[in-house]
Amino acid sequence: MTKVPSTWYMEFTTPDTILQFAVKDVLYVGRSKYQRVEVVETVSFGKCLILDGKIQSCEKDEFIYHEALVHPAMILHPHPETVFIAGGGEGATLREVLAHKTVKKVVMVDIDAEVIDICRRFLPAHHQGSFDDPRVELLHQDAREYLAETREQFDVIIIDLPDPIEGGPAYLLYTQKFYQLLRSKLTAKGALALQAGSARLDDTKVCTAVNNTLKTIFPIVAICQTDIPSFGGTWGFSLASLKFDPLKLSSEEIDGRIAGRVGKRLDFYDGQTHQGLFFIPKYLRDAMARETMVITEAHPVFIPWY
Repeated sequence: MTKVPSTWYMEFTTPDTILQFAVKDVLYVGRSKYQRVEVVETVSFGKCLILDGKIQSCEKDEFIYHEALVHPAMILHPHPETVFIAGGGEGATLREVLAHKTVKKVVMVDIDAEVIDICRRFLPAHHQGSFDDPRVELLHQDAREYLAETREQFDVIIIDLPDPIEGGPAYLLYTQKFYQLLRSKLTAKGALALQAGSARLDDTKVCTAVNNTLKTIFPIVAICQTDIPSFGGTWGFSLASLKFDPLKLSSEEIDGRIAGRVGKRLDFYDGQTHQGLFFIPKYLRDAMARETMVITEAHPVFIPWY
């Protein structure tokens, strides 16, 4: 008879839906200056980072999330040399950016130094030493303040922040004003990628609002989505560009760029996967037409807190 684990991690995704994972070990529980931080080792998904009660990524399937977030924008740009990352404390977004041979400099700004220290210690499979790459400038400050003050521009900007929780550290980085700032910091051929929240059938509010807001600022905006098992369903991403349309890249062109630029094996993203990412199911297209919110500082968007 199989023994049922006695310790479980539980997360509400809606008032009526719960994700539960059997826990093998609790590696860290604490609170940083900005948020509650947990690292647990689950039976099914390995080591997982949890911030303010929400899973950020898990060892077994984080490659899906991070490859979907990073590579479409990096491949869209003809020759990305400078990259800005906001958030991404696990180091896995940084890891994927650094896999591109064209990259000369990455500025990563994560306000929570304690989270990065915890991830360095407990999640080595996520960051794989990426924090120590000489191309990386790692800063601990507010990303909006950094961008407002810097004169630098970037070929690719990647926003990998926690979901917008009321009172949390990230919600003001989900606004029209912040996205306008991001546009001003892109080079002429620049691309912006960001995680846009749940795209599940019962939870599309943040994803649609992010895309609506980006469309008020950028000439080209594309929503994409994929299933991430440890998130309990489909997750949304947004790709905004000043010049290039990701829907016009062929599978063959993408595979050629990956072969020429990327110095490691990709386990999720390739030319065929790219096409699938941008084929959006009808329920999400309907939600995009129905849900018209544009996010401003006066009217921010928040995920429900259960």
